[in-house]
Amino acid sequence: MKVKGYILCMCLALTAVAGYGQKTDRDYLRSGNKLYKDSLFVKAEVDYRKALELNPKSADAMYNLGNALMMQEKAKEAMEQFDAASRLEKDKKKLAQIYHNMGVILQSSKQLPQCIEAYKQSLRNNPKDDETRYNLALAQKQLKDQQQNQQNQDQQQNKQDQKQDDKQQNKDQQDQNKKEQQQNPQQQQQNQNQMSKENAQQLLNAVMQDEKNVQDKVKKQIQVQGRKLEKDW
Repeated sequence: MKVKGYILCMCLALTAVAGYGQKTDRDYLRSGNKLYKDSLFVKAEVDYRKALELNPKSADAMYNLGNALMMQEKAKEAMEQFDAASRLEKDKKKLAQIYHNMGVILQSSKQLPQCIEAYKQSLRNNPKDDETRYNLALAQKQLKDQQQNQQNQDQQQNKQDQKQDDKQQNKDQQDQNKKEQQQNPQQQQQNQNQMSKENAQQLLNAVMQDEKNVQDKVKKQIQVQGRKLEKDW
């Protein structure tokens, strides 16, 4: 990521000022800019805040303060200053710089969709900015990779969930089979008892039928013999 770390230039008109010796917001801006260039970011922050106290609507002071805060890795505070400056600034090139640095903060915190939008907003105000175009392309690639990684993670999670479901189903089936095996001996005994009763009844019926057949045969023989005796007499 490339950061626009330079300070906005101030145009200062040389006019007679009442109360000579008293610092103005522009004086603090110039002092802050010098400290910033010397990498004295904490001291530069102090001067930029003093400039804002004297001129609360200074978009330049807000932007420069945001840069000083960003160099101190105070991303949230820097973002607040850039956002405030973007609402006041009218110059397109300065707006492009503001949105560029907003994009840098968002990119560092992995807020890629918002970061991409900030870079696009920067390019709308300055289409010729190659640094912003480079950062935009990088952010778009990072977002694509992030989405692909998330998709792969989701697929892997789905596979794990399915594997766990299959494992649970197998366990449930095994439990059911075990339960049925425990119940089968009792059922088999009941079936055997039932079959024994049925067999006994069938045997009894067969014996009774055989006895009846014998009795019928005996009766038939007696009747035949009786008829023969009648004829002999």
